[in-house]
Amino acid sequence: MNICIYGASSDLIDKKYISAGEELGRLMASRGHKLVYGAGGKGMMGAVSRGIKECGGFVLGVVPEFFTNEEILNLECDEIIRTETMRERKQVMEDSSDAFIVTPGGIGTFEEFFEILTLKQLGRHNKPIMIFNIDGFYDTMLKMLEENIEKKFLREECRSLYPSFNNAVEMLDAIENYTPIDLTFMKKQIYGEEK
Repeated sequence: MNICIYGASSDLIDKKYISAGEELGRLMASRGHKLVYGAGGKGMMGAVSRGIKECGGFVLGVVPEFFTNEEILNLECDEIIRTETMRERKQVMEDSSDAFIVTPGGIGTFEEFFEILTLKQLGRHNKPIMIFNIDGFYDTMLKMLEENIEKKFLREECRSLYPSFNNAVEMLDAIENYTPIDLTFMKKQIYGEEK
C-alpha cells in the first residue's frame, strides 16, 4: 500500500516526534508499505523516510521545481517527481496514495490535512485519513473540530473521517483493515441528491 505522510519539515522540533516518525517508517516498511511524501530530508518527513529506508522500503518524493535548496531535500528517494506548483505536488501525492497519515507539523501540514479531509467530505475520494497524535500534539485541533460539530458547522458523521491514534501499530492496523465509509450523507447534503 502507498501511504502518504504529511508532517513537519523542521529539525527544530522535539526529538520525541523524530523518534516516533522513524519508528513509524520502520513499521511501514516491515509491513510492506511504501512512502509517498514531500521529499523533505528533515523534521517528520525526514524521520519517516529514514525509518522506511532503514528497513529497505520504497520512498517516492514529490517536490516543486522551485525547491532548489538540496540541503532540505532527501536525495535518497527511490523516485522523485518534480512538479511546477505546490497544488500540482499535492495532487500527485493524492493520486499516488492509498491512505494518508497526518503527523505533527505546522501550517503546511494543517493545510494538507484540511484539503484532503475536505475532498473526502465532498466524496472526491474514500481513502483512510489517520491523525498520528503523538504525545497529544493534535489535541487542540481535535477539540476545535469537536466544537465545530457541537455548533453544527460540521456534521457529526464527519468525526468518522479522521480517526486519531497515538500508537503507530494500531494506526497501521486501522489503515490495513479500512472499509470505505458510506459518504451518501455528505453527498446528499452537498449535491442535493445521491451521486
